Amino acid sequence: MTVPPPDGSRDRRIEDPSNLWLIHPASRLLLPWTLARGISANAVSVAGLVLGAAAALAYARFEAWPLAVLGLVLSIGWLVADGLDGMVARATGTASPLGRMLDGLCDHGVFALIYVVLAIEVGTVGGWVLAFAAGAAHAVQSSLYEGERSRFHRRIKGVALVATTAPASDSPLVRLYDWFAGSPDRLARAFEHRLAASPEPLVLGARYGAAAVPPMRLLSLETANVRVGAIFIACLIGDPRIFWWFEIVPLTLIAVAGLAWHRRVERSLLTSTSPAPADAPARYLVKE
Repeated sequence: MTVPPPDGSRDRRIEDPSNLWLIHPASRLLLPWTLARGISANAVSVAGLVLGAAAALAYARFEAWPLAVLGLVLSIGWLVADGLDGMVARATGTASPLGRMLDGLCDHGVFALIYVVLAIEVGTVGGWVLAFAAGAAHAVQSSLYEGERSRFHRRIKGVALVATTAPASDSPLVRLYDWFAGSPDRLARAFEHRLAASPEPLVLGARYGAAAVPPMRLLSLETANVRVGAIFIACLIGDPRIFWWFEIVPLTLIAVAGLAWHRRVERSLLTSTSPAPADAPARYLVKE
């Protein structure tokens, strides 16, 4: 099977450097070998989950620095597999709901395993409280980041979000969740209307893209890659609680600052009529 070229769905300007120079190239390097052996995307996802689980087991004895290093290596293998499964699915035309579920399990399940293992190793009530708080912060931060990244990649193509109305629910908890989950979209709605009404959406999208790169680079600190590195450093120091505090405080502040910065960029473009930047076209990287 011929290996397809990168699909160009990721803008290199806002990519994490470790994705650009390590994770994605490694996934791409393994793609021909995987396709030649008929290995499915779901099998790659399961392999990634196994690597992530093995990393969690290695971190169970993080006091021994060789095992902490092994945990880092296995975690990198999991990230590579997480990129490879999407490449295989697109190359073989086998993307499916099951594949998306496995991919999500790989993304979130591995972190959950690592958090639980480290909390067991710390062995205190305070450690468990920190682990749960960090996990909750992680879930919110990652959701917000993925939403902002998706928004950025759509807008630079001149595509505005088509408003949809979610079915009403009788449950107060569901309504509260829908209100919270939809908050970023509501705050960003003014620019979506501006982009939809623009006679030259591609021009406005290019101007937006050039201005939004800095806040998106800040928000790229919310990637799994950064967390993998932070876990390793905290374990190498000998105290996983350092990582949990890193998630709860600095990464939360980064998420808030990045969102506020992104909204400020949007407001600056609502009435601006300056010409589009004459920069070179954005470079893209394959979506993992």
